[in-house]
Amino acid sequence: MSDQAAVDPTEEADAARGAVIVGTIPGQSSRVLAEAAKYAELFHAHLLVVHVDVTRFVTYEDPDGYVHSAPIDLDVTSGEGALADVTSAATAVLDGRSVAWSVRQLVGDPALALKHLAEQVEARLIVVGTRRRGIGESIREFFTGSVAARLAHRQHRPILVVPLGEPVPDDEDVWPVA
Repeated sequence: MSDQAAVDPTEEADAARGAVIVGTIPGQSSRVLAEAAKYAELFHAHLLVVHVDVTRFVTYEDPDGYVHSAPIDLDVTSGEGALADVTSAATAVLDGRSVAWSVRQLVGDPALALKHLAEQVEARLIVVGTRRRGIGESIREFFTGSVAARLAHRQHRPILVVPLGEPVPDDEDVWPVA
């Protein structure tokens, strides 16, 4: 069940209190969303599907919480396509499930953005996937570090890291709930 319709910000904040947050990127395995949904269902919590646009950075935040950002690159539309991809993937995986969910896009450093959101909504759990395979991702992780590791060292909430390695297909249930 999706709550994608326009919602009063106060109602949205109340609904998201105690949420399970899942950090996701375009093209990520559906296993990450599926596992996050399982935990949200078990906790009877809202599921916040979050994409962090790393092509933008926070310039300042208003007292009411509105975040102003600026692009790192001149292509200011790159984050819009990524958000549409994440929303489409979330809809495909989550529609028909018994969990209320919504999509948010944050900007800046993924670990810091997820940490800040988790504090705002008093999240019960943060779910992330392991990094993609490939030399480019290995180099990126070398310089920026693992989002999961950085979250583990910078906040106190539990983190579920969903492995994206090979032997288990996307549609197989790795940890069945009895």
